[in-house]
Amino acid sequence: MKISVNKRDMTEILSRIQGITGRKSGLAITENVLIKADDATITIVATDLETGFKGIYPASVESPGALALNSRKLYEIARDFPTEEIILQEVENRWIQIGNHNTLYRMVGMNTDDFPEIPRLEEAAYFHMDSLEFSRMIDQTVFIYPPPDNRRPHTNGVLFEKSLEKERALRMVSTDGSRLSCADCFMKTDFDFPSETAILVPKTGLHEVRKMLSEQESVQIGFMRNHFILKKEKETVLIRLLEGSFPKYQEILEKGGSREILINRQFLLMMLKRMSILSSDAYKGVIFSLERGKFTIQTTNPDIGESKEDMDVPYDGPPVQAVFNPRFFIDSLGVMEEEEIVLRIKSADKPFFIEGNKEKRFICAIMPMRI
Repeated sequence: MKISVNKRDMTEILSRIQGITGRKSGLAITENVLIKADDATITIVATDLETGFKGIYPASVESPGALALNSRKLYEIARDFPTEEIILQEVENRWIQIGNHNTLYRMVGMNTDDFPEIPRLEEAAYFHMDSLEFSRMIDQTVFIYPPPDNRRPHTNGVLFEKSLEKERALRMVSTDGSRLSCADCFMKTDFDFPSETAILVPKTGLHEVRKMLSEQESVQIGFMRNHFILKKEKETVLIRLLEGSFPKYQEILEKGGSREILINRQFLLMMLKRMSILSSDAYKGVIFSLERGKFTIQTTNPDIGESKEDMDVPYDGPPVQAVFNPRFFIDSLGVMEEEEIVLRIKSADKPFFIEGNKEKRFICAIMPMRI
């Protein structure tokens, strides 16, 4: 095998798959990238046994073949290579020569026959989706991440479903047990969707999908047996679905009986950041206090000190006081786009809600802390 590839193209591709090849799978070969050369194209494959990537790109192919090389080292070589063209050539016994007549590397590859096979794409129900919209939905759900020792499927994955409440809407829901986010996308036309009770796509895989999405393009999304599929013109990502059920979240998002406060998103975000300066792992909570016309946030940390800040708000309900992890609100406000947001309150022992004032495509429910 001997091919010549463009440095910039190779670097861009390899940079986007580092999250896949860098994840431990139990098989050493998954730290490698598989490159197959045929005629005037190369196929690049990566997998961690949960998420698989396959892309087909143009290249100058002098002789076809296949090689498997350490993905991280190949990326670093391509990134810092001094010329715009890089030659990859297998010389003997899986030794690969990388470079040109001035700069030369020799790396030992692995047996390509040992590389895990990516599942074949059989008939699946695909629907088109705007790339920016899908990026938004991923950002507004995967930011909720469970603790490292949490193995509950519904906290490690994002629920995909066709909304029963909103016509032609795709819905993604995420939770960690203390907060829940729900992102909707209103599709232009109706779309096919599997009828399974729960489609749980791992958050780790969706992080990798997010890297593959760019502006001003339409992508295809589909499901095949136990896999989620993202298809682009040259690239395909497959993610193995999680097994398990998702809690009945609809009751959590019920807004009946709540009072709403219109707040500037950036103002609230900075207020929370200031009030969280004195919090720590031992004292994470800050106190939210609402009374007629005023919203107060205060922190008390016996090891450091205390802080307090308030703002005038159009609130005319009964006094409410609850303790929250400020990071949960900061994370949620960080993935919102509107500058005017709505804070909804029911009572001190019920979740507080954050959503946009005009756009109702995203809502986050945050539970108060138990003291």
